[in-house]
Amino acid sequence: MESVKYTCPNCCADLKFDPQQQKLTCEYCLSSFTVEEIRKLCAKTENSIPQEAVQVKEDFENHTHLYRCDSCGAEIMADDQQTATFCYYCHNPVILAGKMGGEFKPDKVIGFKLTRENAIDDFKKWIGKRLFVPKDFKSEQQLEKLTGLYVPFWIADCHINVDYSATGKKVRHWTSGNYRYTETSTYHIVRRGNLVTRGVPADGETKIDDLLMEAIEPFDYKDLKDFSMSYLSGFFADKYDVDKKQVFPRIRERSTQACSSLIKESISGYTTVTPLAQNYNISQTDWKYTMLPVWFMSYMYKGKVYEFAINGQTGKLAGTPPLSKPKLALVSGIIGAAVALAGMFIGGAFTI
Repeated sequence: MESVKYTCPNCCADLKFDPQQQKLTCEYCLSSFTVEEIRKLCAKTENSIPQEAVQVKEDFENHTHLYRCDSCGAEIMADDQQTATFCYYCHNPVILAGKMGGEFKPDKVIGFKLTRENAIDDFKKWIGKRLFVPKDFKSEQQLEKLTGLYVPFWIADCHINVDYSATGKKVRHWTSGNYRYTETSTYHIVRRGNLVTRGVPADGETKIDDLLMEAIEPFDYKDLKDFSMSYLSGFFADKYDVDKKQVFPRIRERSTQACSSLIKESISGYTTVTPLAQNYNISQTDWKYTMLPVWFMSYMYKGKVYEFAINGQTGKLAGTPPLSKPKLALVSGIIGAAVALAGMFIGGAFTI
């Protein structure tokens, strides 16, 4: 007899039946569902796969090469017309490891809008304002390492059941004759319903700092297209190494924060608001495995890797430049000497 396995609608982990709750529960994201809820959700996704989707998957398998860095473990994807020679994380050589599996084919992609020349100009403007960076950080050799990279992102639409209650108080004061009056009115505030947070992103690459990727957000999802191998032409892509189960806590946190902010915005006119209960239960998550465009560069300085990224769609940039202590010491010494000379001159000028 063929066994039936149900997966969590939120993070795709296996569900287990909990006798106490009489529900199917997920040990990863702590979601729970009745058997009937799961059957209905599964029925929506059990449609046959269109033939064109099968063809795109086969094209991806046949024409995508995987390169592996033996130094840091990074795995780099490129089409069969593009050859990867170095790792853009640690700058060591990479070796061809074979073809990509079809399960790593993205669902959606946003193509690059910034050219390499645009990205270099933006980098030069950004770095030109940093006086204490190492000299070779601005060199042409370093700029050659600026790489057009499709970063794997999990983009989620979360369906959230909201149950919020609070006590609101309105306080007003007035004076009549010789008396000062205070009136306090207390209200019971309730917000219940279903909300959907759309397009919540989380990158699926451990080697890129999550905060760096969040710093170059947002991406404009109006440019989302169905994935095609043509987008990889001339660029590289990362193979995700963080799956849905692992990114779901980040997705849940960002989704519930968005819901909480929306609820707070809907409550106004009270002197004070004291929350009594705040429950945000994600009942279903719709996922898109998406490649988003990033101009990326790393720099090794004194044993530490510094990363710099530009949003390949909007041009928003972020990064932490390395600090050259010899440069800083030299400038500080010059300033200190100048201040000392000025002090001697002023002191001498007023000596009688």
